[in-house]
Amino acid sequence: MSTAIAAPVDRLLYKPEEAAEALAIGRSTVYELMAEGTLKYIKLGRTRRIRRSDLEEYVANLAPMPN
Repeated sequence: MSTAIAAPVDRLLYKPEEAAEALAIGRSTVYELMAEGTLKYIKLGRTRRIRRSDLEEYVANLAPMPN
């Protein structure tokens, strides 16, 4: 029996939980990054969404550890 793995959906907006999965970090870490302003987000009514471009910008600005 084989298990099919669904390809990730190429979204424009991510829920914080989806962003955490995409970044391979914890959900609470995403909320902390949003609260401190490190990770930009938008509010739609009572919900928060993170643009794909803001996720990409966040990752691009991460500083690599020196060797």
